[in-house]
Amino acid sequence: MDKYGLIEKLKREGYIRSKSVEEALLKVPREEFVPEHLKDYAYCDTPLEIGYGQTISAPHMVALMSELLELKPGMKVLEIGTGSGYHAAVTAELVGKDGLVVSIERIPELAERAEKTLRKLGYDNVIVIVGDGSLGYKPLAPYDRIYCTAAAPSIPKSLISQLKDGGKMVIPVGKYMQKLILLEKKGDKIITKDYGAVAFVPLIGEEGFK
Repeated sequence: MDKYGLIEKLKREGYIRSKSVEEALLKVPREEFVPEHLKDYAYCDTPLEIGYGQTISAPHMVALMSELLELKPGMKVLEIGTGSGYHAAVTAELVGKDGLVVSIERIPELAERAEKTLRKLGYDNVIVIVGDGSLGYKPLAPYDRIYCTAAAPSIPKSLISQLKDGGKMVIPVGKYMQKLILLEKKGDKIITKDYGAVAFVPLIGEEGFK
């Protein structure tokens, strides 16, 4: 399947609902983020191995998370789990040049590779940091939006505390049976909604899995 076929498929299946997400997915060259031997599968709607036991998320999941977050130009977004850098690039397109994506990756080799790819493609509005994603990144908090590309045992308190009032977070939660949770912070209230079963690599860290 090519990029256009994939986008049409995701629109038909209801994963892409907005023009902005459609345009972001069209702009980002997914083939640049997958290993050389898997480039032929870049536009298959499936996760792909990127080494170190990690994967690049399936395009439908990137589309779904982007739509749930309602990303707008100028927003500051925290991404937990850089991986290949693909999801960060899509987010960077959605928040635009005035926005910022702060991405945390615990595996230095993946962080370095992702940063190289993002720089090569001109994504200057993405900062890649090596660290424990379960603790977020306090120096640049608070964030308009947070999303996690790995499943946590429960929603890390550090991430909730770094979310702006009125902010939203998308995170997979659970060990064996994972659920995709959309969380909204409204003053002292935390509102959550369950978007069904998902399968992600585990979030390793102090507030993740050990």
